[in-house]
Amino acid sequence: MTDVLIVGAGPTGLTLGIDLRRSGVDVRLIERLPERVFASKGKGLQPRTLEVFDTLGIIDEVMAASSDYPVIRAYAGDRVVREQRMSELSAPTSEVPYPNLRMLPQWRTEDILAERFAALGGDIERGVALERLAQDESGVTAGLSTGETLRAAWLVGADGGHSTARRAVGIGLVGDTPPLDRIAIADLRASGLDRTWWHAWAKGPGEVASLCPLPGTDAFQMTATLPADGEPELSLAAFQALLDARSGRTDIVLSDMGWASLYRPNIRMAEHFRAGRVLLAGDAVHVHPPAGGQGLNTGVQDAHNLGWKLAAVLAGAPDGLLDTYEEERLPIAAHVLGLSEKLLRKGFAGDPDALERSADERQLTLTYRGSSLCAGQGSGGLRPGDRMPDGVTPDGRRIFELLRDPGFAVLERDGHVFVVRPDGYIGGIFGTRAEAGTYIASIGRHGRPIRG
Repeated sequence: MTDVLIVGAGPTGLTLGIDLRRSGVDVRLIERLPERVFASKGKGLQPRTLEVFDTLGIIDEVMAASSDYPVIRAYAGDRVVREQRMSELSAPTSEVPYPNLRMLPQWRTEDILAERFAALGGDIERGVALERLAQDESGVTAGLSTGETLRAAWLVGADGGHSTARRAVGIGLVGDTPPLDRIAIADLRASGLDRTWWHAWAKGPGEVASLCPLPGTDAFQMTATLPADGEPELSLAAFQALLDARSGRTDIVLSDMGWASLYRPNIRMAEHFRAGRVLLAGDAVHVHPPAGGQGLNTGVQDAHNLGWKLAAVLAGAPDGLLDTYEEERLPIAAHVLGLSEKLLRKGFAGDPDALERSADERQLTLTYRGSSLCAGQGSGGLRPGDRMPDGVTPDGRRIFELLRDPGFAVLERDGHVFVVRPDGYIGGIFGTRAEAGTYIASIGRHGRPIRG
């Protein structure tokens, strides 16, 4: 029997696969698409996601391939009317080594994740779809498009907004499709434009177009708002006509269009993240509009929260530990969906600050305070459930370096003993190492800390 079957080899599924393989878990990862898709899609990597990538052992590759977001240059025709950043660049500190949003086409992020998964002995089975599943007390039986019937102890659906896994277990999506404009997106080349800038034009509310240079390529990602109704054509000629109309210029020539898509502003979340031995992550449980770059990042955080818990259960911890996945991640997903909707509405309204990003979007301040896995006291401004800041231990090692080894980390700081979970969040803050040891042991035996 396979330990875990992961359905979907996007960033969420790949992150989970890496996390599980680091702990020696037997994983099969299937992807219904037969070939890689070269799409920029979710190109923004938030600082908290970069910290996860540090833990997974791919941060050097990601930083080398990515770039800071370019300055946005807003025009009226060919006249520059404003220049601004999404947020001011910050210098790295000992506690926040990756303070800035980075840009990387999603296909390249997936390549880096896939290379790490392969290095850990994983294999992406492309062109293989989940068709049906049934579960019992000891596992899940999955019927695959290849004709194979696979038995796995656990199944994780990371198979997107139209998730087969979610539908198979009867979990619904709640939310709506607000009557807002749609967004057409394409990867293409654009002659006559400096690649130093993110170029943007707003003819009026609902008539916005932009061209953002993609690092490591000679392509731009073009976005343009479109009316909520009708069936627009996603051809090179159609994008050229949109750009000409929004910019009032004819000197920018588009060519070599690759991936293109039309986004409707769906804002939906699953009612539950778990049904027995089936768990759901990423777009399978929260469908984001593209504004704010939260979808990919939230999916990576889902996977990182779930990975260590699945590994612990497979090592003998009670499966009730997996209930804390929904307990911790569902409120975060709801909060992030609210941010995405707010930014989307600002963008369609033509608000000048629609492209500005705050600390919330960086996901460094998101917390699991109040989770049933939290124990102990506070120390300074930190509480159980908070992200553990990076820093240097007395023996000269970085805290984030310690987290590259799967398992709990026990650290002494400011007269307290911190237990840091494998996902980088503080499980408990105690007065002695003995209390810390009791906390870790109780999670392995009972799935929750024992409270005196």
